Amino acid sequence: MDANENLIYSKDGHIATIRLNRPEKLNTVTAAMGKRISELVVEVNYDDDVRVVILTGTGERAFSAGSDVKVLDDYGSNWQLRNRIDYAREMWRIRKPVIAQIRGYCIGGGLEMALVSDVRIASETAKFGAGEVKLGWNGGAGNTQLLPRLVGYGKAMQMLITGDLIDAQEAYRTGLVQEVTPDDQLEAKVMQIAEAAAKNAPIAVQAIKHLVRMSESTAVDVGLAWENDLFAYCFTTEDAAEGQAAFKEKRPPEFKGK
Repeated sequence: MDANENLIYSKDGHIATIRLNRPEKLNTVTAAMGKRISELVVEVNYDDDVRVVILTGTGERAFSAGSDVKVLDDYGSNWQLRNRIDYAREMWRIRKPVIAQIRGYCIGGGLEMALVSDVRIASETAKFGAGEVKLGWNGGAGNTQLLPRLVGYGKAMQMLITGDLIDAQEAYRTGLVQEVTPDDQLEAKVMQIAEAAAKNAPIAVQAIKHLVRMSESTAVDVGLAWENDLFAYCFTTEDAAEGQAAFKEKRPPEFKGK
């Protein structure tokens, strides 16, 4: 199958879904799929109809087991591997909220894709791990940098230096995922969150994502100044006027992203 078959992109109203579609290979990602993800990131960012993105995998066994180790040579030399189009880093560039819908294995680069997402919802059967160390390398797109920010230094180090798996409940207790649902309720829960976000003002939602990410690497006084600036900017938008009017008229607002 080519990258378009291995990676299914669809839209339903204001919600887009990127689905990894190699269930027989635990939804592992190839170099060609990484290039396709990069193309989709541009499409998502510039499509004003898209307000929220769901990232998921096909089948019951895996969200994703990361890179397909059997075709790593497709990246070329070590230098080319270093400068590759990395699927997790590309997902990081999406300006709109990304919700990871996780069932089954979420390991290696699959965990990195979940980490660069904004909200992670897992089924009860989900399992998480950073197993790269067992193969002789460290994660290359977020495991050592983003995992400690979510679960803390000690827990991250335990996962990273052992490569061992944790289950969904432990992932929830440590803050890696925001909710755990029964398997048959996973899609409904993710869609509920996506729809709630998609109803809100798109400019404000994207500003929030930008500001929260800034807070991870910015001094508090600088972050507060940026927050106030974007707060004031939002009041220049048509959506802010619509929000005020809807509140006064006791009706749901109809935001247009303007």
